[in-house]
Amino acid sequence: MRVRGQHRTRGDAGQAVPLAAGLVVVAATLVLGLGVFGRDVGDIVRARSAADAAALAAVTAGGAGATRLAAANGATLVTWHRDGADVVVTVRVGRATATARATGGDTAGAGG
Repeated sequence: MRVRGQHRTRGDAGQAVPLAAGLVVVAATLVLGLGVFGRDVGDIVRARSAADAAALAAVTAGGAGATRLAAANGATLVTWHRDGADVVVTVRVGRATATARATGGDTAGAGG
């Protein structure tokens, strides 16, 4: 039964539901994307800190010290090598890698 003055247009009913569902999907995608981005940024920061610590440890304790300090900072030691008075290490945290260099001073033992 139709009441006088009411006009109902076919096709308008339920149009807000697909729009709302689409907005929810877009919002969820953005939140997930930001979560992944945030995790990656966190991994980069942790990798840099771990690389610095591992490089400093490697100056006095070599590869074993670098491995210990990298692990203590949540990283895995990828490589390390001496370059004159310097030590260069590379570590990995998640998908992020970082390289750091530390100097051990004069390796010839000559004082200044």
